[in-house]
Amino acid sequence: MRKIELEIAGLSHTITQSQSYAVLLSEINGVRKLPIVIGAFEAQAIAVAIEKVTINRPLSHDLIKNIFGVFNIQLKEVVIDNLQDGIFYAKLICEHEGQEIEVDSRTSDALALAVRFSCPVFTYEFILEAAGTIINEPEKEGFEETELAEKQPAKKTRADYTKLTLKELQDKLKELLDKEDYEGAARIRDEIGKRGK
Repeated sequence: MRKIELEIAGLSHTITQSQSYAVLLSEINGVRKLPIVIGAFEAQAIAVAIEKVTINRPLSHDLIKNIFGVFNIQLKEVVIDNLQDGIFYAKLICEHEGQEIEVDSRTSDALALAVRFSCPVFTYEFILEAAGTIINEPEKEGFEETELAEKQPAKKTRADYTKLTLKELQDKLKELLDKEDYEGAARIRDEIGKRGK
């Protein structure tokens, strides 16, 4: 079967399922989108990697990447290879000492690893035919663009951060990373980067 390459187009909060998010995959050289519902933890794991947020201690997916590195295992690609009863199935296609190895994975975990390894994501035509759609306005399809932190308590905005010194920003960044508040940490990192220009 011919594989179709996808890329992560974004993360959305789902309107229909509370505490759930969707990762929206977009067909490369095509117009179809593949929305996959995932949990908040998995959405955060993907967002942290996309935003390139530096954290003090490795998250589970960072740990897996580190283990792969220690044992010289390369993640070559991720394949979303099946859809049964509304559940997507994926495989990690790895290479170790010249041998190709397939590892079964939850799709959300596979995508979190794909972002970390910068490897391609593929699926098959029958999956896009069954679950793919053309989305012009996400809210019309049951998805609402949002920040992952929408359900969390209000955090300081960039305007509030502009009043802090660089040292205060660095201290706040460490504090947020220790609390695993990666969205707030990303905003502070952006403010620190802005000042470095």
